[in-house]
Amino acid sequence: MNFDQKISELNIDLPKAADPVGSYVAAKISNKILFISGQISIDENGNLIKGKLGKDLNTEGGYKAARRCALSIVAQVKKACGNDLSKIKSCVKLTGFVNSTEDFIEQPKVINGASDLIASIFGENGMHTRAAVSTNSLPLGVAVEVDAIFELN
Repeated sequence: MNFDQKISELNIDLPKAADPVGSYVAAKISNKILFISGQISIDENGNLIKGKLGKDLNTEGGYKAARRCALSIVAQVKKACGNDLSKIKSCVKLTGFVNSTEDFIEQPKVINGASDLIASIFGENGMHTRAAVSTNSLPLGVAVEVDAIFELN
């Protein structure tokens, strides 16, 4: 499967892979495993998608924020692979963090935004394990953060 072609077919515009703003790297390869640091929710105009699920955003808004995180993940993967997505064998795991109120219980539905995007691009190779975790705060007040682990060919 040609993943770049799939991105084009889905009419997806990947954002620019952002440089890290702290004491870490955006991506790291160890043996045949590619780790992508947490990507925060940023809209198509470069604005942070902020807020707390269950208060400022509903589940649908959170889903869209998680999808934006996944677009950034794919951009980081592409950069780490020298613009060659054919180096990807599979997505192994996503971990999603949802900035939410203590009574909000739809974290899995929010993180489906990231899971669905990864599966739409990578097909069967995009099927992954996952955690969807509630948190009381995220960096810069963003709504969602997602990190990822990929296996390389």
